[in-house]
Amino acid sequence: MSDRPPYDTLIKSVRVVRPNTQEVKLLDLAIREGTFVHIAPEIPSQEAREVVDGGQLLGFPGVVDSHMHVGIYNELEEDALSESSAAAMGGVTSSINYMRTGKYYLNKGGPYRQFYPEVLQRSEGRFYVDYAYHLAPIMGQHIQELGQLVTDFGVTSFKIFMFYGGHGLHGRSSDQNSFLMIGEDEKYDLAHFEFIMRALQEVTRQQPEIKDYLSLSLHCETAEIMNAYTRQVEEAGTLTGLAAYNAARPQHSEGLAIFIASYLAHETECANINLLHLSSRKAFEAALMMQEVFPHINFRREVTVGHLLLDIDAPSAVYAKVNPPIRPREDVEYLWEMVLDGKVDWIVSDHACCSAEQKVNSRNPEDIFLAKAGFGGTEYLLSGVFSEGSKRGMSHHQMAQLLCWNPARRFGLLTKGDIAVGYDADLVLLDPEESFVVRAAESPSAQGYTPFEGLQLKGRVKSTFLRGELIYQEGKVLGEPRGRYLKRPYGQEPKV
Repeated sequence: MSDRPPYDTLIKSVRVVRPNTQEVKLLDLAIREGTFVHIAPEIPSQEAREVVDGGQLLGFPGVVDSHMHVGIYNELEEDALSESSAAAMGGVTSSINYMRTGKYYLNKGGPYRQFYPEVLQRSEGRFYVDYAYHLAPIMGQHIQELGQLVTDFGVTSFKIFMFYGGHGLHGRSSDQNSFLMIGEDEKYDLAHFEFIMRALQEVTRQQPEIKDYLSLSLHCETAEIMNAYTRQVEEAGTLTGLAAYNAARPQHSEGLAIFIASYLAHETECANINLLHLSSRKAFEAALMMQEVFPHINFRREVTVGHLLLDIDAPSAVYAKVNPPIRPREDVEYLWEMVLDGKVDWIVSDHACCSAEQKVNSRNPEDIFLAKAGFGGTEYLLSGVFSEGSKRGMSHHQMAQLLCWNPARRFGLLTKGDIAVGYDADLVLLDPEESFVVRAAESPSAQGYTPFEGLQLKGRVKSTFLRGELIYQEGKVLGEPRGRYLKRPYGQEPKV
């Protein structure tokens, strides 16, 4: 008979926050082989090899940051290390990253059967948190590969950048085929988007057992409107900074793109649609209208922590350039109304590390049209939502729904997003009373700045556990990278 204790780790005295119950209970969490196996008010310490004092801190499920970018401005291997470290600091234990062919990322075109294995090879052993990828079908050949990507690689979510066909990543552009690395005879246009939807619906028909986890995400902005308004804003010269970028990519550009995308989804019977980073009242109202018009489409609506914490008067100015833009305060407040009203499905960081040297133009550092788009923020995702949400009366269990449970379920992470027997032992211990001022110097991100600099937040991540292993504590990322690739659907439905 073995004298080995039944549990590997016992985390005692945690005020457990779960997504599907409002009650916060003081519990002990027993872990074996990376999984929660016993949860009770009092579990004897001698039953575990290692005992951790939870200190009656709030315990959230590991955050699922389902909108991140790695390798967009830096080498993938190095970006994965530094930015997954930042994720661990923020309580993120599952990172789902958008990836595509073309300029940036690997700076390669070609079929995914050649491209994606390289992505996976360069990712292996470089993530401190578990990770997966969403892929964007850029060229016609990619559409034919959707079934293989699902079956062979466990990629169950795909993306369309609606403005890429006629607008650049950072502003106006006249050479999209070169940017996308596609042939002269190819178009990244509405017809291409339609064919992606039709192909995904066919994959759904062929693999009905995973139909609930197959989805298409859309960045909804309209190139023609943005090109015209950018020209007007530049010629007028009366606006600068975030106000200028907001005017150059107006809110109705988002709304119109949502209308187009929704009708295409209806026409093609593409059932699961994710509307990404909705940034404005007009965009959100368009999304709600389309839900009423097409009730048979399973829409999900996403907002980012950046669009919830920043507005066009933010002192970070050019450093907060992102697509879609940071909006005026009235849009920010409307997004919070939608969050509190249950109209938002998940909140993400849209983390894209862009160093200061790359972010701004050295000759014209104040010109927002010359700056690059995107910034990091995964390390402030949980604290940012907790701090601002608590001020507005947001419950802890709703935070867990939006940051953990909902994205896990949508994207096929079946054993992520909850603290329950049978789930991965991903856990965040958060001190709800500790306030701190955001300082980029304290982040392991390679970015070196943050548009949230100087913001005071209440609710600080103290410890992060990935599958029962402590990976972050009190300002330090611990050990070697232990993140695993999440081939989706990942995990079996736990029997809770």
